[in-house]
Amino acid sequence: MDAKISIDVTEARAAAGRLDVAVVNYGMGNLRSVVHALEYLGCTPRVGSKAEDFKICDAIVLPGVGAFGEAMANLKQQELVQPLGQAVFERATPFLGICLGMQLLARTSEEHGRHDGLGWVDAEVRHVPQESGRVPHVGWSSIRCEPDDPLFANIEAGSSFYFDHSLYMIANGNVRVAQVDYGHPMVAALSKDNIFATQFHPEKSQRSGLKLLRNFLNISAREAGKTS
Repeated sequence: MDAKISIDVTEARAAAGRLDVAVVNYGMGNLRSVVHALEYLGCTPRVGSKAEDFKICDAIVLPGVGAFGEAMANLKQQELVQPLGQAVFERATPFLGICLGMQLLARTSEEHGRHDGLGWVDAEVRHVPQESGRVPHVGWSSIRCEPDDPLFANIEAGSSFYFDHSLYMIANGNVRVAQVDYGHPMVAALSKDNIFATQFHPEKSQRSGLKLLRNFLNISAREAGKTS
C-alpha cells in the first residue's frame, strides 16, 4: 500500500487478523484490489465461490464490476443466492456490497432489459440520466453521509470517493446513509441492519476508502466478539 495513503490501522489489525472474512468470487472481477485492501488492514480474506464457503464466516464482501443480469446468472449458476441469504438473514453475518455488489441487493434492474435482483433492499436500479453529466459517472465525487452511521465513523464530512458506474440505485425506505450529487442526488451508500453497501469503490478510494473498510471490519469484529 502506498505510504502516502497510509492510515493508522495498528489498533484494528489484531481484531481484523482474527476475522474470517469471505470475499465472493462469482466471475465479475474486482477481486484483487478488494483482497489487497483487506490484507493491508490486517485480514487474511479467503475468496469463495461455493455455497459451503459462506456457511461459517464472520463477514462477507460482495464486490463486482459488470452487467447486472450476468452477475445474477452467475450467482444462480454457482448456487450462491440461497447460502448468501441464509448467512445474512438467518445468521446475521455482516455483509458489504461494493458497486455492482450494492446494485444486486435491489429488487430489479433495467440494465439491458428487466432483471430481478436479490431483493434484499426495497430498491430499483436505473440508468444514470444523460442530463446528469458524463455517463458513465467515473472519477472522484464528494458525498454527503449520516455523521452517526458506524460505516462512516472518523471519515471527514465531504470526503471524496471513487465512482465508476452508469446505473444507480433508487432506494425506498430508510436505508440511505450517503448520497452523491451527480446532476441529482443518488444513493452512494446504504445500511440496513447487518447489510452495508457502497456504490463507490472503497478499495480504490485511498485514505477515506480504507477508513470505511476498517469501519466495516470493526463492526464485524464486534458482532463476532473478536474485538481487541
